[in-house]
Amino acid sequence: MGGYYIIIGISMLVSWWISSRLKSKFEYYSKVHLRNGLSGKEVAEKMLRDNGINDVQVISVPGQLTDHYNPENKTVNLSEGVYMQRNAAAAAVAAHECGHAVQHAVGYSMLQLRSKLVPVVNISSNLMQFVIFAGIAIMAATRTIEDPSGNTTVLAIGVLMFAVTTLFAFITLPVEYDASNRAMKWLKDTGTVTSEEYVGVQDSLKWAARTYVVAAIGSLAQLLYFASLLMGGRRD
Repeated sequence: MGGYYIIIGISMLVSWWISSRLKSKFEYYSKVHLRNGLSGKEVAEKMLRDNGINDVQVISVPGQLTDHYNPENKTVNLSEGVYMQRNAAAAAVAAHECGHAVQHAVGYSMLQLRSKLVPVVNISSNLMQFVIFAGIAIMAATRTIEDPSGNTTVLAIGVLMFAVTTLFAFITLPVEYDASNRAMKWLKDTGTVTSEEYVGVQDSLKWAARTYVVAAIGSLAQLLYFASLLMGGRRD
């Protein structure tokens, strides 16, 4: 299991560095105040109106970087800071979350696929670690001279569950990048931000996207490790 802990350690280290950079970027661009004086809430409402979306509500939620779009109740949820602040970072986050609302309104295929996977992913993410480690233990305990691989059934189920969550992580990438692209295009085309403010928007969203890239790569690395244990056991 040493290889697994090395993968986890590297993934956590890279994720921590990306998250730290993201927070520092948002702190920096929080000082770049919008010339038009719009708050994150007002930016979001304007983007929704400009895209002909009238059935989505913009609300405030507690916490930091807790911003998200909820397709079930059609709400753009902005963290307290983003909701009230009038700067490039707030505009970037607000427009990005509205990008998801636009995806929902136009039936963006990758968002639809991601939404369909959510129930399965919720079950898999809650159980897969227990199933995988139980599978490894069962495989080791059932090895005999006649059957050196042991019983790999439980481990195979765990690997399959992990594969579902990894697939979800990679499907999330185009969804997040597309939402950012929609946000940046709208902010630029409508002149909602100046060229100087746009630089902050672009940089903020770039670093936010990298958190999803790291998560997807880390999930794939873990999946390949567990798959190698499974295939190694079956070959023995």
